[in-house]
Formats: sequence, C-alpha cells, structure tokens
Amino acid sequence: MKDFEDIRSYCDEEIPAAMQRIANDEAVPSILKYFDFGMRAEQFRQVLCNIKTVNDFQLQIVKRMVEKIQQKTTDGLGSSGLEHLDLSRPYLFISNHRDIVLDAMFMDYILAIHDYPLFNIAFGSNLVFNQLANDFAKANKMFQMKRGGNKMEFYNELAHTSDYIRHLLVEKHESVWIAQRNGRTKDGTDQTDPAVIKMLGMSRRDDRVASLAELHIVPVSISYEWESCDKLKAMEMYISRFQKYEKKPGEDLNSVLTGVKQPKGRVHFHFGSELSATVLESFGTCSSGEFYKKVAEWMDRQICGNYVLWPNNYIAHDLRDGSEAYLNHYTLKEKDQFVQHLAWIDERKDLNRELLKSIFLGIYANPVDKKNL
Repeated sequence: MKDFEDIRSYCDEEIPAAMQRIANDEAVPSILKYFDFGMRAEQFRQVLCNIKTVNDFQLQIVKRMVEKIQQKTTDGLGSSGLEHLDLSRPYLFISNHRDIVLDAMFMDYILAIHDYPLFNIAFGSNLVFNQLANDFAKANKMFQMKRGGNKMEFYNELAHTSDYIRHLLVEKHESVWIAQRNGRTKDGTDQTDPAVIKMLGMSRRDDRVASLAELHIVPVSISYEWESCDKLKAMEMYISRFQKYEKKPGEDLNSVLTGVKQPKGRVHFHFGSELSATVLESFGTCSSGEFYKKVAEWMDRQICGNYVLWPNNYIAHDLRDGSEAYLNHYTLKEKDQFVQHLAWIDERKDLNRELLKSIFLGIYANPVDKKNL
C-alpha cells in the first residue's frame, strides 16, 4: 500500500486516531444537532472513541447519518437492477453525478441494506476542506483524485489513480465508485467523459479490451425528483454565459451542505448490465481515441436510458417548450408545485430572468430528451 500513501483511504490501524480527532472537533455539537443520534456530545464522543475499524465507522456512524438524511430530505430511496450483480464479484460502478457526496453515500447505503459489500469512493482533492472532512472521508473508504498541476503532473496523477483503482478491484477484490465525469452534471445532460474511460485503461496497456473487461464496469443511473443544488447550478450556468466562472471561497462546502439539507423527493438508483468483453470487442477495430469514445457512448445509453423520469422532468419540458406534449405524465397539482419552485427567479430582477428560467428548466427537461434518444 506504500505506493498509494498519498491518495488511499484509511486502514483499520489508522481508525482509532482518526476517531479521536473527530471526537475532539468543535463541530461535534452541530453534527449531533442535525443528525440527531439520540445522545449527548460526550456520549457521541465515547462512541467514536470505541470504533476500531473502517467497517465499524461505516455501519455505526455513516449508515445512521445517511438514514437521517433519507428520512429528513427524501420521500424514499428506490433501486432496480440489483439482480445484475454477483455478491462474490467486485465491480467498478460508474454513475452520473448530481450531488457532491450523496450520490455515492446513498448508493453505498442501498447496497448495504441488500447485503452487498460497501465500496471505495473516488472524490476530488478539492473537497478536503479541513482535517475533519479528511478524516471522515478517508475513514469512509474514500480516496483522493488529485486535481491541478501542470500537464505532466496531471497525467502522472491520472495514471496513479488508475493504478490504485485496479489495485482495489483486481488485487484486493473490493468494489469502487467513480463519477462518469470530472465534476457534477449541472445542466441535466449526463455524459460520460471518454477521458475517464481512458484513465481507467492507463493501468494496463497491453490489451485495452481485457484491461476494461477485468474491471467489471457497471453503469448506474441516479435520478433525483428534485435536483440537488438546482438553484446554485442554474446561477453558475447563468454567470458562465457572460464570463469565466470562478468559484468563491467555501463554495464547494456550501454545495455539500445544500445538497445534504435540500428536499430531494424520490431518489432512484438503477444498476445496469456489466460492460462485457463482447461489447468491448465490438469496438476492437477502432482507433484508440475512437475506442474510448465508443465505450463512453455505450455508458451514456445505459445511464440515460435507465434514468427514472419524474413528473418534474416532464413539467419542465412542457414549460420550456410552451406545450402540453407530456401532460399525461403529471397532474395539475404537481405542475403548480413546480411552478411555485420557480418563484425565486421572478425575484432576480437584476438578471435576465427569461434566460435564467430557460437554464433552470433545462436542468429538469434535458433528461427527457437524453432518455428518448
């Protein structure tokens, strides 16, 4: 494991010290206030200090936190396609990315309650806000994908990450989750970046078909009834129409907290069919660049095709087009509720409200077009 010291998650031997640091953090009262563990701060600190393994932390702390988020902010977590999975096999789950932390945490929870082993989670190094965030992430089997640096440094980091992902899957026989692209989908158009697929193949270059086939890649479609951070995403896209968007200090943390607290309605995860050697071989005569592009397009058809469309998606599509093409997919009450959700746009008299509204509606409407392709 020494080859991956800079990016790996914690091993069991490192958990007691990490739990002690978390227990001593001044944020403990705030954590307890939101997640309501049913105990006082000192009791909670004692529970943390008694945790000795990664598995204990995930089941005693993380699982309970996700349950509270589910209870407070969703109308239920649904899943389908679990019959495609073999309990004895590790998988590389690649999904669309809508919420910074909840995509992976909700999915991990769904697998856990169906007795599937918990997986390792890739996360950007920009999300290491402080020691508390770092300890929580690494104790939850999260490993860093480093960002930044010059072209050569970036290439080396991609190769390093690729090696670690293959190490987890092939040598340790542990599943991994990674997003289909760098950063969240902002406009509702989920699209796999071929560079992500190419990165996965960097750790074995002798046979590109075998290289990807042995990772047992499974596409996962994540569908939120109410899009995580929808207003924040719309504002970012609006500003980007006029100038280069620059993140403000603390913006990533605000997005994490907004995503956790915001009502999400129904949430659904669909586990697609594994990317087989047969599918990969069908792209075998393509050039290198075309090969990874074809794989990415196959992933897109799986992820977008299995996306669950909610009434909000159809309502937004009709509002954007000024039609009633999808009227049979929603009720007038549901439409009224969605229209009320647009009220914040009318208050932004300092902006081009028609443009902002079009952008916002696109977040919900674009999945309809992608699914129907």
